[in-house]
Amino acid sequence: MSVIHKTTMAPTKVELLAAWLPTRSWYTATGGAPELERTGGFRLDDPEDEVGIEFLVVTDSSGTAAGSGPRGYLVPMTYRAAPLAGAEDALIGTSEHGVLGTRWLYDGTHDPVLVGQLAALLRGKAEPQMQSVSHTPDPSVTAVLDGTVADGTWAADPAVSVTDGADATHIAFGAGDPVLCLCRVMGGGAQPPAGALGAVTAEWRSGDGARREPFAVVLPATR
Repeated sequence: MSVIHKTTMAPTKVELLAAWLPTRSWYTATGGAPELERTGGFRLDDPEDEVGIEFLVVTDSSGTAAGSGPRGYLVPMTYRAAPLAGAEDALIGTSEHGVLGTRWLYDGTHDPVLVGQLAALLRGKAEPQMQSVSHTPDPSVTAVLDGTVADGTWAADPAVSVTDGADATHIAFGAGDPVLCLCRVMGGGAQPPAGALGAVTAEWRSGDGARREPFAVVLPATR
């Protein structure tokens, strides 16, 4: 299991995201530089114990589209000791970790380790971990997957495409296969969309208190 080191990062994750988020198609704020606060998430372990995996929610209070108030965003992130070949466009930035040295931080939707472990979580083969405590499962995170998908070979091979939309990132594995979607803009509701074949649901804190929402959903290929 991964160890959460009580140390420094320079720049911090939030500082890196403040520069990166405005470059995303699903970022909705219109008022100046992002004003970010960490407001939720969880971690997964890499079976090889090489890559850090975190599903981080940050809330931006800088100003959003008309009348929507502060907005939460989900950023699945991976932390690596060396650059990930072929993932230059997914690099969020580099940071100096007080214990581990230079870390390369990536948008995890483009990292096969995160995608593979998220699929394992949906299949019941991985256990969600607390975001800020070492060696501690997070029972508040739930994952369900339709048996017809869980019993097949879905997500066993690398993704063939990763596409950012207006409020989600869609990961496709092949023609006719269900699509794994990461819900980037939070606040869409407590239930997965109709017809979903699976979902990972977790908690984050909004301005009006704690919320439980889908972080990821599995949708039929025809959607």
